Amino acid sequence: MRIAQIAPLWELVPPRAYGGTELVAYLLSEGLIQRGHEVTLFAVAGSQTSGCLRAYASQPLRELEETLHNDKTHCTVMASELNVLGDVFLEAERYDVIHNHMGFQALPFANFVETPVVTTLHNALSPQPVRDLFLKNAHQHYVSISRYQQQLWPELHYAATIYHGIDLSRFEPKFALSGEPYLAFLGRLSPEKGPLQAIRVAQALGLKLLLAGKIDRVDQVFYDSVLASQIDGDRIIYVGELEHAAKVEFLRNAAACLFPVQWPEPFGLVMIEAMACGTPVFALRNGSVPEVVDHGVSGYVADTVEALTRAVQDYARFDRRLVRQKAEERFSAQRMVVEHERLYQRLVNVNRWDGNLWHRASRNLTASSPLPLHRASDRPACQYGRPAATPAD
Repeated sequence: MRIAQIAPLWELVPPRAYGGTELVAYLLSEGLIQRGHEVTLFAVAGSQTSGCLRAYASQPLRELEETLHNDKTHCTVMASELNVLGDVFLEAERYDVIHNHMGFQALPFANFVETPVVTTLHNALSPQPVRDLFLKNAHQHYVSISRYQQQLWPELHYAATIYHGIDLSRFEPKFALSGEPYLAFLGRLSPEKGPLQAIRVAQALGLKLLLAGKIDRVDQVFYDSVLASQIDGDRIIYVGELEHAAKVEFLRNAAACLFPVQWPEPFGLVMIEAMACGTPVFALRNGSVPEVVDHGVSGYVADTVEALTRAVQDYARFDRRLVRQKAEERFSAQRMVVEHERLYQRLVNVNRWDGNLWHRASRNLTASSPLPLHRASDRPACQYGRPAATPAD
């Protein structure tokens, strides 16, 4: 199949550090190429793929944070994204399937092409105008990343639920701990991710806590006014944003990974990354958490911070080999790729049937066909990039 993958322009594909959506787009694209498909990745300049790269924007939009903050009209973001979408959908006939990871921005365009378009819902909540746009386009094909996510958007047409997967070969597990045990928190230092709750658990148990993750501009006030006073550099330590190798060491050496999310998390890659390292996950029951964590096997799901604290006391009873085994059984990149491949083929088959039906119904039309809007010679050259040797997560 000829497949177009549309990635957000906020991070490189694969991301250097933070960027779950971009990581999924990378692993999916590479896996499909390995299975013999022709993949064109539409992504920010500097991204890596062993397929065809169509590059946009001079650098990840995240790195333009100061410019974007001062751009009250949002023209920079809109122009960059429209540039991508205009090219993808103008040449839609070149692809058997278009997979949208960018979000709501692509929905109106999908109504004007015959090529099947599928949109993965990478987020859980959206402001009302965005939600209205989704509802207006509820008939399109959507992939949910957890069954729970469908409860948030019950009106949409779901073509499949496909859990995220990771390259397990890049997560070396550790089954025997050494040194002083510590708890790990990995994620944005924002209220909804629960770093304050993780601090409370660690303080109640007298255990060391290491926090890793980025601090977005919108979360700086929260960090300065709430978290900073709790981080003493001795028992509660902030280690910054980690690239892949450092992240693996951070997770595999931890006694437990804390995931006390305060919002309806649609999936949570951190959980499966910790499991891949053999580290059990202790999480609050929000969003997709009960679907991802095998309660009592790969971790523990609690309803309150107090219950979570009691459970973490018994972190040593979890079999770290079994934790890794669960990650292998359920969350490999290969499984994710195969499930998408099956979905694409199903959409292509349905589209062919619909197309033939439309052709038979319209074969007596006498109006001349319009001139093609986009010729093969007009297509920008692909930029072929090697797959990153050590793609970040």
